[in-house]
Amino acid sequence: METELQQPLTTSEAAVNDSAPQPQKPAPLTKDEIIARMVELSEKPAAEVAREDVNRLKVQFYGVRHEETGAEKAAYVEAHGSDEGFVPAEDPAEEQFKAAYAKIKENKAALAAEQEAEKAANLARKNEIIAQIEAAADDADNVHLQLERVRALQVDFKAVGEVPAPEVSDSWKRYQAATEKFYDQLKVNKDLRDLDFRKNLESKSLICEEAARLTEEPDIVVAFRRLQDLHEKWREIGPVAKEYREGIWAKFKDYSAEINKKYQAFFEERKAIERQNEDAKKALIEKLEAVDLAALTSFTAWDEATKAVIAIQEEWKQLGFASRKANAQLYGRFRELCDNFFAAKGAYFKGAKEESAENLAKKISLCEMAEELQDSTDWKKAGEALIQLQAKWKEIGAVPKKHSDAVWARFRAACDKFFEAKKANSNERRSVEQTNLKAKRDIIDKLKAIVAAEGDDRKAAIATVRELMKEYQGIGHVPFRDKDKIHDAYRAEVARLHDELDMSTQKAAMAAFENDVNQLSGNDLSRQREKLMRSLEMKKNEIKTFENNLGFFNSRSKSGEAMVRDMERRIARLRDELTNIEKKIQILDAKKEANA
Repeated sequence: METELQQPLTTSEAAVNDSAPQPQKPAPLTKDEIIARMVELSEKPAAEVAREDVNRLKVQFYGVRHEETGAEKAAYVEAHGSDEGFVPAEDPAEEQFKAAYAKIKENKAALAAEQEAEKAANLARKNEIIAQIEAAADDADNVHLQLERVRALQVDFKAVGEVPAPEVSDSWKRYQAATEKFYDQLKVNKDLRDLDFRKNLESKSLICEEAARLTEEPDIVVAFRRLQDLHEKWREIGPVAKEYREGIWAKFKDYSAEINKKYQAFFEERKAIERQNEDAKKALIEKLEAVDLAALTSFTAWDEATKAVIAIQEEWKQLGFASRKANAQLYGRFRELCDNFFAAKGAYFKGAKEESAENLAKKISLCEMAEELQDSTDWKKAGEALIQLQAKWKEIGAVPKKHSDAVWARFRAACDKFFEAKKANSNERRSVEQTNLKAKRDIIDKLKAIVAAEGDDRKAAIATVRELMKEYQGIGHVPFRDKDKIHDAYRAEVARLHDELDMSTQKAAMAAFENDVNQLSGNDLSRQREKLMRSLEMKKNEIKTFENNLGFFNSRSKSGEAMVRDMERRIARLRDELTNIEKKIQILDAKKEANA
């Protein structure tokens, strides 16, 4: 059922209709009668309202309004000498007519929505039935037991009402395929299947004969509508034998194609030119819509786009009118797109010149900053500063084309000069660090070769160790990743040799201190003890400070890990010193007790 109604025509549009051929009209009605009839139709259910009745009333109403407007205009011209400034008087009756017309449209839309919902439910039910038939066909071992159930499903499928138009063909094909698959499996009931096939073939042959007669029907609209009924009957009929399927369907499809072609030609003949113009105008509008204004970021891009837009405008002028319903809407959209394009172009050209001049000044400033840094040997600080300048450079937009290459070459030259010098320095430093690493490894190997000895050999070994330690301390930096490993290996060998060769001076120093204490008495002992206590507290405070500082370092990074290790070594050394002081205090206390 037709549910889409045309929009109300304006008075000027109604006037244009006078030039088109009009259908046979019933006896003319007065304007009040037309409105009353339209109101009456608006109160009826949408299914009972014929589109032809509504359109006929609309044409009659705007015919009357056209006459009234003509009379008003004639009176105005007679009074003023021309129609300049003439505006038709508002007609309250027209608003009443439009309200009734709008209500009919709403009713039609509601009816269409209800019908579409019902069709969607029908489609879901048909899909469910198809799925059940497919499941029965897949159960090959028990397919003969499914016959009655499948027949019932076929009846249910045919009883289901209409489905959405785009799904009609697909759902029928899937139903037909599922049904045919089931019957192909039904070998044990071949006679019954063949009987159904023969009956279905007879029914479809009759439909083909009816379709053949329709190809000769002079009224193509009637033929097309009857053809739809035949297609509905065809869908309700089951499958035919395989050897006839393609042939019988091809025959019916050919008749259908012939009728559809005539039906299409009937309407397209008078609308072909308007439709072509409408399609062409839509295509031009799409071309304009495809112009991405945001992507036009240069003068060249805007000039190229302008040439394309002007070409589209010239092409538009060569096209004739589209349908009355679409022509004004298309032109409004086309005009809006053109206006938007040229407004955006004007704004861009105005702003782009100012922005490019500002950008040039910014980039010249960056060049000057880079040139101040290009000879720096503070590789880390200057390198980071230049990287920041490069990031800022990328953020700055375009500059005038005549300055672009020169300002870029200037900036790049300054950056290249610094980084090439930094690279050369880095290569040299890495070479020195590798040399230092090898030298330290050689010393460690020499330390490993020294073993415990007695007498003069021990003294010579100790002298060699001290000389190697001095030489080791005089060697410069090694690669950062090897720093801790090589140092730990060195300390391990030095500690081993201190133990094996008894190189520690701590015992000798403690013995010397004890000898000195034996020479002291009275206040001298007290003053010495106070001095040691102050030193003891200072060492404790230093240890506490270092331990607190450990919590502030991040040992997960390489630099943080190295600092943590250095801090731990300092704490260990302070604890050794603290132990020595405590031992000295014990020696003093023992002396005081002995003197008491």
